[in-house]
Amino acid sequence: MIDRALTDVGYEVLLVVDGEETIEQYTKAREAGCPFDAVILDLTVPGGMGGGEAIRKLLEIDPDAKVIASSGYSTDPVIADNKKHGFSGVVIKPYRVSELRGTLHNVLAETRG
Repeated sequence: MIDRALTDVGYEVLLVVDGEETIEQYTKAREAGCPFDAVILDLTVPGGMGGGEAIRKLLEIDPDAKVIASSGYSTDPVIADNKKHGFSGVVIKPYRVSELRGTLHNVLAETRG
């Protein structure tokens, strides 16, 4: 659903299974000269690396990475203070397409702004 909501308005989307694969793909894209504009990380990934750990590793690779936290738990401390944890924005599940697109647009506009 998230990929369709974003591809329908012109974004290219790459889906991965966890934070470890995110870091791998992010690194490959940077090395190929085609860096990602933004990353959306789910904070909780059963059996895999979640967003809390992945954000730290991404920011080591690229301190200017634009990373959006995603969670179904609106009381998570990262959601309450996402900037303190290195995130550029937040989206709450279940996603509302307009909020998802708006958050991504705002995060990317900060980069260009």
